[in-house]
Amino acid sequence: MGGCGSVPTVASGEGVDEPLPEGVEEQLSSGDGILELSGRKIPRLPASICNLSESLNKLYLTGTMITELPDDFYQLENLRTLALDANKLPELPEPVCSLPNLGRLYIGANHLQGLPMSFARLQSLRILWIERNFLYHFPRVLLSMPGLRCVQMGDNRLKGLPSDIATAMPGLKGLWLYSNRFDRVPKVLLRLHGLEVLDLDKNRITEFPDMSRMKGLQLLSYDHNPVKGPPKVAETVTLVGEGAQEFMEEREAQRQQMEEEEQEEREREQQEAENKEAEGGEEEGEEGQEEELYEEEEGEAEERVENANDHYYSEYEEEDYYLEEEGDCMEDEGYYPDEGQYYNQWYK
Repeated sequence: MGGCGSVPTVASGEGVDEPLPEGVEEQLSSGDGILELSGRKIPRLPASICNLSESLNKLYLTGTMITELPDDFYQLENLRTLALDANKLPELPEPVCSLPNLGRLYIGANHLQGLPMSFARLQSLRILWIERNFLYHFPRVLLSMPGLRCVQMGDNRLKGLPSDIATAMPGLKGLWLYSNRFDRVPKVLLRLHGLEVLDLDKNRITEFPDMSRMKGLQLLSYDHNPVKGPPKVAETVTLVGEGAQEFMEEREAQRQQMEEEEQEEREREQQEAENKEAEGGEEEGEEGQEEELYEEEEGEAEERVENANDHYYSEYEEEDYYLEEEGDCMEDEGYYPDEGQYYNQWYK
């Protein structure tokens, strides 16, 4: 393996400078930090690649038949994505495990049977695709990487999962286990409460447990398993498999019916509340009318009393009320003041 130098070329075993692959400078000139070398035959990546540490963010080496990486590959401190899939690698090149900020690693379609313990140094890794390899056991080193979010392990030889995966990888959101050798659903999967995507397609599972308590689950693929019907899951889960379409259509119809019934119930309760409010308004109106009627009757009574008083006193104002009982009293016309003025003064 070559070491990283300070110039863009290094001497090969034959003493000839080994330049970077053609077109590298042009690709990186765009400023997006992506270097696409997939499909080219590059058995050994030139050590001069390490001089691109400041500008290289994504490196794609799919199908290049690469077997070696420079020892100082770790100097690519800004590398976030690395694709080494489809290269028939019997083991993972050790320099990969030294990349300090690697977030995505694609190493599918190789001949890997496991991962080295040094793989645990990749604590920034979030997405790992290791499908189409020869894994007979779940790599336990992954249990030392709680930051992993998506693990693609389809098309391997797995029969089970470690019992502590739920506690060791609590942030796992996507797990692809299709085309393995599971004959039952590992119980530990039910404890992965944050799991959103689970692919168990093309296994040997004859029966699925109740998975409705996996509250975070959004998609479950169970196709191509010898099961009689869809697994029991929460109502929000999308299913992929035999009978799934009919099941989800029926579930959706039931959901819509329940919503309609709930809406009808809400409308009925609202109508009852409005009716009660209207009845209350009518009662208040009747009470108001009764109060107005009472006030009117009271006013009329007072008016009758006043009219009666007026009538009573008016009789005394008649000229013939005072009889000429004694002539000497009546002769003095100025003795009696004006009667109307008198009564108006005292009985206003």
